[in-house]
Parts: sequence; C-alpha cells; structure tokens
Amino acid sequence: MEKNDSHSLAVGYIAWIFGFMGAHRFYFGRPVTGTIWFFTLGLFFVGWIIDFFLIPSMEQEADNTYIMGETDYSVAWLLLFFTGIFGIHRMYMGKWLSGIIYLFTLGLFGLGILYDLWTLNRQVHEQNSQQRAWAT
Repeated sequence: MEKNDSHSLAVGYIAWIFGFMGAHRFYFGRPVTGTIWFFTLGLFFVGWIIDFFLIPSMEQEADNTYIMGETDYSVAWLLLFFTGIFGIHRMYMGKWLSGIIYLFTLGLFGLGILYDLWTLNRQVHEQNSQQRAWAT
C-alpha cells in the first residue's frame, strides 16, 4: 500500500521558523491553534518551542487526514506563505478569477489571506478529490 505523504516534514519545519505566528499549525491543518499562536506569539514562545518536537506527529496526522493528488499541499502553502497577497497560490490551484482579484486587492485587503489560512488544506483536499473522481 502506498504511503500518503500529503504534507512535507521539511516544509513543516520551514513554517515552524515563523511558527510563533502559527504558520506550521495552519500548514498541518490546525487553524484554531494556528490563530491562537498568531495572537499569542506561539503561546509566548513556549508553545512554539514545544512544537519543534511535535511537528513529526502533526505531519503524520495531516498525512492521514488529507489525500494526495495533482495539486500539491506543500506547493500551495509555500505560495500562500510567500506570495499570498498576489494570489499565486489560487492561480496554482486553477482558481484564476479569485487569483486575479487577490492580485489587484492585495489578497482581498488581507481578509482573503486569513480565509485561505483557515481553509487551504480543505480547498486542496476537495480539488484532489474531484480530480480523482474525474480520473475514474
């Protein structure tokens, strides 16, 4: 049986560098605690340090939750982290109209970025599910 490797441990640790802002928690599909980390600077940096050791289990849980497909979670997340206000991550997923809107409104004035932090894993999961359904 093929191992589902939807999320990358390396990307998780890259996001952890910015983890005091919750980036790694959003990446691994934990938006509630990601938001808490964002507003408390990683639970006053203590939670951020503890997360360094928890990342492998977060990655395993994300791999068990989300399915792989043509759209790569790590690519989508890296594009969101570094070019989110320009909508490149949305264009990557084939959502050209909203990507262009993000481009001209700086990520819908930041609100679209917040939405995508909460929902990007689900968006990619749904897109991969649709692609699997079309392939069969």
